[in-house]
Amino acid sequence: MERYVAGIDIGGTTVKMAVFTLEGDMVDKWEIPTDKTGGGEHIIRDIGASMKKQLDSLGIPYEALQSAGVGAPGPVDVENGLLFEAVNLGWKDRYPLRDLVKDALQIPTAIDNDANCAALGEMWKGAGKGAGDLICITLGTGVGGGIIVNGDIVHGAKGAAGEIGHMTAVPEGGYLCNCGKTGCLETVASATGLVRMAMDNIKAWNGASFLKEKVEKAGVISAKDVFEAASMGDEPAASTIDQLALQLGLALANAGSILNPEKIVLGGGVSKAGDLVLSPVKQYFRKFAFKPVGESTEIVVAELENDAGVTGAAWLAVNKI
Repeated sequence: MERYVAGIDIGGTTVKMAVFTLEGDMVDKWEIPTDKTGGGEHIIRDIGASMKKQLDSLGIPYEALQSAGVGAPGPVDVENGLLFEAVNLGWKDRYPLRDLVKDALQIPTAIDNDANCAALGEMWKGAGKGAGDLICITLGTGVGGGIIVNGDIVHGAKGAAGEIGHMTAVPEGGYLCNCGKTGCLETVASATGLVRMAMDNIKAWNGASFLKEKVEKAGVISAKDVFEAASMGDEPAASTIDQLALQLGLALANAGSILNPEKIVLGGGVSKAGDLVLSPVKQYFRKFAFKPVGESTEIVVAELENDAGVTGAAWLAVNKI
């Protein structure tokens, strides 16, 4: 009987789930809403019920499911299977995620942080394939990160290694971050930070601007609006992109100079702007990085998109149990 593993990525809006072969080939994927009522007490139950239902619809005997990997937001105690805290899910106080999922699915289970799982997914089947040393950065609403050394995740003393989004990028006068600090990289290199910087640049701009006109008409703009305006030569938008590229390139250069990874993988919505963001980021990276690092580290765009988390979770199921 062929054996399979499950990859599970728990997010604040949906839980993404997938079934893989032991070689990492995805058989099927689906998602369910994240039920955060009652402090998230129903989430694990829903995962168990959905997994059984989906395997049945695929004609896969449940006993063929060998193990599961789970990615969740927040610092993780991998050894003891605990999630220190996931405020947006309602989980606190060293939540016993591994054992709860293990009981719900009745199979051995491994857990890790969701950004770490995304990094593992890209290493296993995505843009980082073949690289044993890499940094994976997700540029979305926030900035997440995962560090892989010698083919495995670096966790740190409290499971918080790789939180590049909370490196201080603006030491004085920076924006307030959700973590409670000011000036984090997340406040200037995320989609949220990009829009905030653009709004400030528009207020200070006295000339003609497509982006400024859009704000005056609609009252709000999106990161996509900033990218579109910059591609048209809009000055406030182009200045905003340069600010983001400078801060991100500097942060990657500092991280790269410590770790000297083979690849730095950029994912998330901001990375989808393509060369508009990637080219200046590479330029600033080479400017600030220690020369051997600048010459040996390749910066690439992630390939797996929304499948990175479940793929990395499946890697856990194959390699950590």
